[in-house]
Parts: sequence; C-alpha cells; structure tokens
Amino acid sequence: MQTELKDILEKGLKEAKEALSSQELSDIRLKFFGKKGLITKHSRLLGNLAPEERPLFGKMINNVRQKLEEYLTTRAQELQTLEETAKLERERIDVELPGRRPRRGHPHPLQLIIQEITATFLGMGFSVAEGPEVELDFYNFEALNIPPEHPAREMHDSLYITDKILLRTHTSPVQVRTMEKIYPQPVRIIVPGRVYRRDALDATHSPIFHQIEGLLVDKNVTFGDLKGILTVFAQKLFGEERTVRLRPSFFPFTEPSAEVDVSCGCQGKGCRICKNTGWIEILGAGSVHPKVLSMAKYDPDVYSGFAFGMGVERIAMLRYGISDIRHFYENDFRFLQQFQ
Repeated sequence: MQTELKDILEKGLKEAKEALSSQELSDIRLKFFGKKGLITKHSRLLGNLAPEERPLFGKMINNVRQKLEEYLTTRAQELQTLEETAKLERERIDVELPGRRPRRGHPHPLQLIIQEITATFLGMGFSVAEGPEVELDFYNFEALNIPPEHPAREMHDSLYITDKILLRTHTSPVQVRTMEKIYPQPVRIIVPGRVYRRDALDATHSPIFHQIEGLLVDKNVTFGDLKGILTVFAQKLFGEERTVRLRPSFFPFTEPSAEVDVSCGCQGKGCRICKNTGWIEILGAGSVHPKVLSMAKYDPDVYSGFAFGMGVERIAMLRYGISDIRHFYENDFRFLQQFQ
C-alpha cells in the first residue's frame, strides 16, 4: 500500500502540472478525491487492516492527500491567473483604433417626395399650412359643401371617434381653417399631411397615407391659372418634356372639377405604367366652389380660387417605379437604402 500511495501521489502531481485549464484540473481533483477517487478507495481499505497497522497507513494516506491538495490549490491559482490574463488579452481594446462610423440616416422616400413637391410650390409663392389630424366633422365635410345628407359622404368610409369627431379623410379641412384665420387676405398655401380612410391594406391602398393639398384664393383667379401652376409642377417633378391634360370630373368642394393627367415617359407609345394610354393620373383639382368661399366669409362675387390635391404615395410610386404601397411602411432596410 505504501508503494501504491507513492505512485498515486506522483501521478496526481504529474497530471496536475500538465493540466492546461481549470476544468482539466477540476477533473483531476475528482479523479483522486471523488467518491470513487483513488485516494478515497485507499482510505476505505483501512478498515481491512490490522488495528496496529491502521495508524501508520492512515498517516501515510493523510500525507499524500495533504500534499496533493496543496499542489492542486496552488496549480488552480496559477491556471486562474493565466486564464484571466488570456481573457483580458482577448478582450483588450485598442483605444488608438479608429472608431466605427455610425450609419447615417436619410429621409424616407415619402419624405423626399414631400420635400421636393413642397420646394416646387414654395418657389411659386405658396406657403406651408398645417392642421389637426383629429378633425371636426364640420371642417372635414360640411364646410367643404358636403352636408350630412350629401351623397358624396359615401365616397369615404371614415374613421369616427365620436358622432362629430373623426380622423380626417383628406387635408382639405386645412383650407377652410386657413381661410377663416386670414380672411380677408388672399390665400396661397399647400398642406402636406397624413390622412385616414377605412381601407383594407393591399398593393394600392392603405388606411393611413399622405396627401398634399393646394389652395389659392384671390381676386381674378381663373381656371387657366390652375392649369399653368400644375403644368409647372408636373414638369418640375417628372421632366420638362411632360405635358398636362385635364379631364372633367366631380368634387363637392370645387366647380368645375377636373382629374389631372401627366403624359407618360413612354411618349405616348403605351406601356405598363400608363396602361397603354400614354397618360398617368396624378391628382384632382378644380375651382373653389362658391359655397366653400361663402362659408369661409369670402365673397364669391369678388374672390375666386382653385384647389388641388394629390396622394404622395401615388406620386412616389410613379416617380420611383414602385408597384406595392406596402413597401413604404414595412421599414425594410433593403428597400429604404435605395433612397440614400
């Protein structure tokens, strides 16, 4: 047993010295001092010895245990120091390295279109007006010649909060609010903003979208002025070679009213974008209805004006060749990074 204990001590010291990690050392400790460990097994053999032999061999076992435990403890401290040094080296930060450049943001494609359209009309003497998105039924409908019984109410499936309050279905209420504020001064404004309809989300519809409304009220304003303004706008946005076409239409707050088309980039040859017609519808417009002027206190016999409205998403889809309106709201970086 004395020889075996000597071999166990030498083996344990050798394996502990060769251990390369704290985990390996822990396994060695278990190998010698665990329930089935080599030293533990020899400790249990003491009961099989003669009484006079037990003190001697008990002392020998304790001596081997003490020496091996002391070395394991020392070796554990050495390995822990080495591992901590290696960890610090791996995690070392070179403060002299140049920092990572933060990703620069850029305007959303809808914001780009709004900025471009706004800049175009600011250059023609318009100013920007704003109004509440939670609107009174009076301004959203009645002040725009759409009384409660008017069939035009069926054109919009509106999102009502109460009987008299709703999320605005267009930016036109700002026209009335602005005329009320600055009466009797002339009005020349554009109104960019969000609007809301009870529409199902699909490739061409969204319950939340953006419009830009325009209004000009002054003395001696004609329908020809409207066409001139819109022609300049279309050529600025789509190209100098484009022309504008007005088709008769109906809107409760304008009379006469027109749908406005711009010539397609295919130059009349016909393509998928213009559905082989050579024209692309971009907005609705018309002369301000006399009743709308009267409700804002402007005398329709003295003042006249025109209004127009366009969907920003539709303009952006035409401008950038985008086929699905949902791309604007999904925040997909692959899509958005194309507009840096």
